[in-house]
Amino acid sequence: MGPVDNAIVNKEGRLPAEAKRILQSMASSWNDITDPNELQVIPLKGAMTNAVYQIKWPTNREHSQKVIVRIYGESVDIFFDREIEIRTFEFMSKQGQGPRLLARFSNGRIEEFIHARTLSAPDLRDPKISSLIAAKMKEFHDLDMPGPKTVVLWDRLRKWLSAAKSMSSPEEVEAFHLDAIEEEISILEKNLSGDDERIGFCHNDLQYGNIMIDEETRSITIIDYEYASYNPVAFDIANHFCEMAADYHTETPHILDYSKYPDLEERQRFLCVYLSCSGDQPSDLKMEQFVQEVEKYTLANHLFWGLWGIISEHVNDIDFDYIEYARQRFQQYWSRKPELLGSCGSTTEGATDGNQEIIGHC
Repeated sequence: MGPVDNAIVNKEGRLPAEAKRILQSMASSWNDITDPNELQVIPLKGAMTNAVYQIKWPTNREHSQKVIVRIYGESVDIFFDREIEIRTFEFMSKQGQGPRLLARFSNGRIEEFIHARTLSAPDLRDPKISSLIAAKMKEFHDLDMPGPKTVVLWDRLRKWLSAAKSMSSPEEVEAFHLDAIEEEISILEKNLSGDDERIGFCHNDLQYGNIMIDEETRSITIIDYEYASYNPVAFDIANHFCEMAADYHTETPHILDYSKYPDLEERQRFLCVYLSCSGDQPSDLKMEQFVQEVEKYTLANHLFWGLWGIISEHVNDIDFDYIEYARQRFQQYWSRKPELLGSCGSTTEGATDGNQEIIGHC
């Protein structure tokens, strides 16, 4: 969820008829609603997979009744299994970890409105809020989700690579050097995986818009579990750090500013809180190893969202420059890989998106 789009309230054209009927039926059972048919539909900005709306009704008391409607993006089944995501959502609700599921319709669902503030990009750099996120992330990772507890990352990357190549023109395949990415995935899997790495239930998309804070209790709620799965926790933390370069509520939401990537002190502070939640004070050596592990997983993160951007360009009609976003993620991959892995492992010399070079050090 994101800040309300003030441009506006549209009562008619935004929702499927099925969703409207369910909303009106729900509102009819609430005693404080003055007119169940007088629902207001307010788009929430910042969503890049689904269309998300705040729905509210006038009431006979000071505050209006509100719910959230999520309309699923088309063709997003390439990214995740919707039924698994629904089961995850329901499990999280029962664990008190997120909003309750109120109803489902053919291409979406209705969720409880959480009376908390969605974080903004600067919030992620606030030391106090960052510490709250670190503690909440550790709690999230320790959830005992039903089903197999196997790492999804590498299979998902290969699946997305296959989809990206099948959807792309020969020029796009060449521009992004997609034929070389299979080898890169294997290099990362070999270098990053290990018997002693921490595996947990990961959100995999912990950007600021998926984190909410109750200003009174200072409690953190993590929402939107489309990409959630078991994975190395270092990948999830790396993803969160990478998201600090983004601000999806500007005129150019696709532009990333890596000068905002957290410095070593910020990363150490975050990881110290994360590790301390287990009751142990991490040693300097343990901290250094964890910092390095997380930093290496930023490479997998760049491939993950770079491929996501290419696929999204072909399946999503949300107003977002997915290709430019993908270009920046791949550029970060190639520029950071020599430093983080020590050697390239492939002979790729660069790529372009058709207009700009993706400079690689390999």
